[in-house]
Amino acid sequence: MSSLDWFILITILTGIIAYGVYKSRTTKNLDGYFLGNRQMPWYIILLGIMGTQASAITFLTGPGQAYSDGMRFVQYYFGLPLAMLVIAFVFVPAFNKLKITTAYEFLQNRFDVKTRTLTSFLFLVSRGLSTGISVYAPAIVLSTLFGWNIYITNILMGGFLIIYTVTGGAKAVAHTQKIQMLLVFTTLGLIIYSVIKLLPDGQTIAQALKQAATYGKMNTITTGFTDKGFNWNDKYNIFSGIIGGFFLALSYFGTDHSQVGRYITAKSTKESKRGLLLNGLVKIPMQYIILMLGVFTFLFYINNKAPIYFDNVKQEKAFATSYKDELIAKEKKYTIYLHENNIEAANKSREEYKAILKKALPNEDVSDTNFVFLRFAMDYFPKGLIGLFIAILFLSAWGSIAAALNSLAACTVVDFHQQFFNKNLSEEQSYKTAKWYTLGWGLFCIVVAMFATNIGTSLIETVNILGSLFYGVILGIFLIAFFAKKVKANATFIAAILSEILVISIYNLEVVSFLWLNVIGALLVIFIGVILQLFSKKSIKI
Repeated sequence: MSSLDWFILITILTGIIAYGVYKSRTTKNLDGYFLGNRQMPWYIILLGIMGTQASAITFLTGPGQAYSDGMRFVQYYFGLPLAMLVIAFVFVPAFNKLKITTAYEFLQNRFDVKTRTLTSFLFLVSRGLSTGISVYAPAIVLSTLFGWNIYITNILMGGFLIIYTVTGGAKAVAHTQKIQMLLVFTTLGLIIYSVIKLLPDGQTIAQALKQAATYGKMNTITTGFTDKGFNWNDKYNIFSGIIGGFFLALSYFGTDHSQVGRYITAKSTKESKRGLLLNGLVKIPMQYIILMLGVFTFLFYINNKAPIYFDNVKQEKAFATSYKDELIAKEKKYTIYLHENNIEAANKSREEYKAILKKALPNEDVSDTNFVFLRFAMDYFPKGLIGLFIAILFLSAWGSIAAALNSLAACTVVDFHQQFFNKNLSEEQSYKTAKWYTLGWGLFCIVVAMFATNIGTSLIETVNILGSLFYGVILGIFLIAFFAKKVKANATFIAAILSEILVISIYNLEVVSFLWLNVIGALLVIFIGVILQLFSKKSIKI
């Protein structure tokens, strides 16, 4: 990177940290630390919700997803606007009426302690694992830029995040996310302009999109139907997007405390609703733009030589082995095929190149989807924009992970520590305990990040798969709470455990794509819960 890029990067990051510390001044109690004293306006709620979901993974691997698979990933978000309506008019009023600190307190009011505890536990597992992967995403950037050991980089990245989150609390998270999203929108605009400028002379945007369509990259709407009927293993189509995406969004925004914790900080129910509904309007266009960056990257490499492999660090590692000559020979063939415009042969060479890499690096995954856009940015972005791009990757990581750690600590303190270990903590003791739990979850996420280094699939897809394993069951519990008043606590508790076992089994059997797990999980909990309640002559005892 140039000195200008370094200046921009360091200035933005230090400025955000200073601003977060300044805004972290709050009452030293749980309400202040976890909820910012419930004083946030709607625009802070909106930017906080967007900032929590828009992690570094979104900007780092979203374009790579489109580069390899086209635009169809955007269908994943098609159910989100409808979910926002349900949450705004059903979930929010109920949560605000009870003045809850965590989403799962509501379940104790409706059911009992064990149902609340189980649901909070499922959240802690899913969000803890997902946040660990989110720590790994910005670590990729440092590792790729400087060739640092990824494990050491995970520790450094996680360490900064822990300091940032432990000292801040919800108020600092919310206000830094405000600045983060403003910088993200500005940088995205500059990136789009720069990418379009890289199109061949005389080619219009319309012509570029038409060319992308010939390569199957403009597959925004797909049905999932084949000659053999509907393919339930098809990950992204209009049906899985609207139905599965609706259930996933309803669970994520309505029951995942990393999101619930953003909008219950609002000064009123009206402010919460406005922030949620506006998020439903802007999320799909924003994600579409991010994916389009991957399509334009693909088009650029159609007209210019694409690297045979996008991960520089692993490539250099492989060159240090006895397979170096074999790799160089394969890359020469790849270059010849590109020169001859033989795309099929060139793609085959890429796969053969990865096979050789796997022999050279037998203990590492050699998929390079997560590195496509980063490599493109580092090679072709103008000076200054590289620094801005790296800055928004870090800010997105810090914003989403800080919110997640804050929510993980909140649930651990309120749903477990105060319930089972010490119910008589003073406000100051609770505040100090919350900071220790935030530290503990930060360390846990660093450990998870260590194991994430060999994830071969797109990180954005991995995070969504993890969520889908738990979100459906969590949502089912809440749907019973809201709409099935005759189903009692014990039936719901048993139904949730059985449903979670079934969902994990279905995933392992690869019966359907992961988005459908959200639908299956929710419906299983409702169905089993209703059946258990109907066939019990008296309340089920555990």
